Amino acid sequence: MYWLVGIVAVVVVVLIWVVLTYNRLVRVRNKSEEAWSGIDVQLQRRADLVPNLVETVKGYAGHEREALEAVTEARNAITRAAGPRAAGEADEQLEGALRQLFAVAEAYPDLKASTNFLQLQRDLAMLEEEISFSRRYYNAVVEDLNTSIQTFPSVLVARPLGFSEREYFKAGADDRAVPEVNL
Repeated sequence: MYWLVGIVAVVVVVLIWVVLTYNRLVRVRNKSEEAWSGIDVQLQRRADLVPNLVETVKGYAGHEREALEAVTEARNAITRAAGPRAAGEADEQLEGALRQLFAVAEAYPDLKASTNFLQLQRDLAMLEEEISFSRRYYNAVVEDLNTSIQTFPSVLVARPLGFSEREYFKAGADDRAVPEVNL
């Protein structure tokens, strides 16, 4: 009789552990989705800012068509991106195109002094900081999720119940390069 009570107690403890582990995994998964949403919002805000920047530059440097088209194409890639990998690649493309656009702006002193252009540059710099923060937060949450899914004993619950690792939002090769400073 005591062995039956012991078996029931063990089964109850295991069931409670499974429920608690499942709930913790769901919380971390939802946090990772919310964190990705934060990156997506920031990328969209930047993509919405880009047309204003392009129009401002167009007024001063209309014949720099290649740079303007590269920025527009990269912006469209950001709005179409689905998931961290595609968004990371599109983000890298947009950052390169924006660097090219700002290089074009250097050749136009009137543009560099334009109030609109300066405000757009400030807004873009602020957005870049927010995107950077969002990336770090997302990657930290993904690390928590992936660690929870991969470690014992929660792996015994995670795999059978359909939890899978998320991919990190990685910096592109250009982001890792040492910037060139000309004084």
